[in-house]
Amino acid sequence: MTTFTLLVLVVIFALIFDFVNGFHDTANAIATVVSTGAMRARNAILLAAVCNILGALMGTAVAKTLGKDILDPALVTQTLVLSALLGAIVWNLFTWYFGIPSSSSHALVGGMIGAGLVAEGAHAIKAEGVEKVVTALIVSPLFGFTFAFAAMIAWMWIIRRRPPGTVNRLFRVLQLPSAAFLAVSHGLNDAQKTMGVITVALVSYDGTFDASGEFPVPLWVVIACAVAMGLGTASGGWRIIHTMGNKIFKMEPIHGFTSSVVAAGVIQGASWFGLPISTTHCITMSIMGAGATKRLSAVRWGVTRKIVIAWIVTIPASGLVAALCYVVFDAIL
Repeated sequence: MTTFTLLVLVVIFALIFDFVNGFHDTANAIATVVSTGAMRARNAILLAAVCNILGALMGTAVAKTLGKDILDPALVTQTLVLSALLGAIVWNLFTWYFGIPSSSSHALVGGMIGAGLVAEGAHAIKAEGVEKVVTALIVSPLFGFTFAFAAMIAWMWIIRRRPPGTVNRLFRVLQLPSAAFLAVSHGLNDAQKTMGVITVALVSYDGTFDASGEFPVPLWVVIACAVAMGLGTASGGWRIIHTMGNKIFKMEPIHGFTSSVVAAGVIQGASWFGLPISTTHCITMSIMGAGATKRLSAVRWGVTRKIVIAWIVTIPASGLVAALCYVVFDAIL
């Protein structure tokens, strides 16, 4: 198989991953707004799809980080990238099937590390970049939980003398812009990960990597990834919407608004610093933080325990699948 044919396969599977990412992560933006009745599900999905596309067109800082800071671009091959993508796709579909809101970011990073280790050994891994990305993946959900908990405490003090009906009507309206803000933030961070993968594959193909650190992302890559994620989001991941919207705890509009705004703020901050984080982790932990203010027993910790276990095993699991894919591809391609 020619190198160009492999490049075409990489681009196709990268866009498939982007589509699956959008499909898998539909719940990130709309689970709160649907579960509280602020929007009908179909309208919410359409809003999320459009806002995901808009967000994906807003920057490339995350793409550059993922493309040049995880693996040494000079050692990346088309087979390596293809294997990394398949590892991430398989894990995403597995967790979607069981309704587990796992991290597409963890899956992609795990796939890149697993394929890189088998293909080129440990020297292909850029330890400093991996440490930066993994730290952001771990810390950002903790920010989501803490800020959502603190914000809810503040809201509860502010509205303590307001009639519950008035409060619910107000926050049900406010949930609409908060859901849009979260969807834009999701597109800004998550679509860029695929942009970075495609760009590093293009660099590997034509050998144009600039050692000075320049990593331009072509416009057609930006547009293609934005559209693929938007289409995936429009397809809707109903299993995970149900898990996040109903199984963690019974939300009211104020909880939905608070968790969405907090998660979006964390994601936006990370995106502008070029940090590929897990939008799934951020919104899930923000929901848990908001719910914990009702009472600790309001959060169904049994469900969240299963989610956390999935988070922990995602990187090694997707890395293992990617490594196995590389062994197979290296033998037959």
